[in-house]
Amino acid sequence: MDLELSGKVALVTGASRGIGLAIAQALAAEGAKLCIAARGQDALEKAAETVGAAGGEVLAVPADVSDDGSVARLVEAARERFGRIDILVSNASALSVGGGREDWDRSLSVDLMGAVRLVEAVLPAMRERGEGSILLVSSVSAIEASPMEDYGYTSAKAALNAYAKKLAVNEARNGIRANALLPGSVEFPGGGWEAMRTQNPPVYEMVRSSIPFGRLGKPEEIADAAAWLVSRRAGWVTGAALGVDGGQGKGIR
Repeated sequence: MDLELSGKVALVTGASRGIGLAIAQALAAEGAKLCIAARGQDALEKAAETVGAAGGEVLAVPADVSDDGSVARLVEAARERFGRIDILVSNASALSVGGGREDWDRSLSVDLMGAVRLVEAVLPAMRERGEGSILLVSSVSAIEASPMEDYGYTSAKAALNAYAKKLAVNEARNGIRANALLPGSVEFPGGGWEAMRTQNPPVYEMVRSSIPFGRLGKPEEIADAAAWLVSRRAGWVTGAALGVDGGQGKGIR
């Protein structure tokens, strides 16, 4: 299926590894031009090489989505290079899954307000053009209460779902779609679940066994869904909270 993404410009944050990198690769493979962002410059440059190998024109901009000025510079750099931003994928996460006040602060500042900063920066131009696609990467944790103490993380992700729905309702008249993507537990080299598998096998096994397919997900499986969701092929999908979790989420909604 042609996703009709050729020539589209996508901004993807948290794109130096894992799900964000896989999404950038998937969009590049469909012909999109990419601006990718993350805090670590070395990892980001390596990611740019990987995305470029997928066939896409790519600009790498180190950025901290918890900082207003950094977000403004990121969006401006993308516009200077490509002229516009058609697609925003807000994927940056503090991954602060403890139960302390500092975890709340990091999760709200990065996961939630980082998305707000990015959306507010791209919306005016999208409204002027009368089109745009916004994808907020949430989590299955936003709709499934686990016994972990990741209160701030889950609350921030749940807020992203609500934010996507409100954006969808309010921006449809401007030709802009907004959706949330809810990945389940995903394992990749250097990621948290790979470390959990060796450092805390009981927790890893508890999560693995909760997934009907008997394994954790792969970044590419999340990316394929993301690429479709931001594309014109999903043009009648807005305000959705799409779970891509191998059945990890058990609720009937």
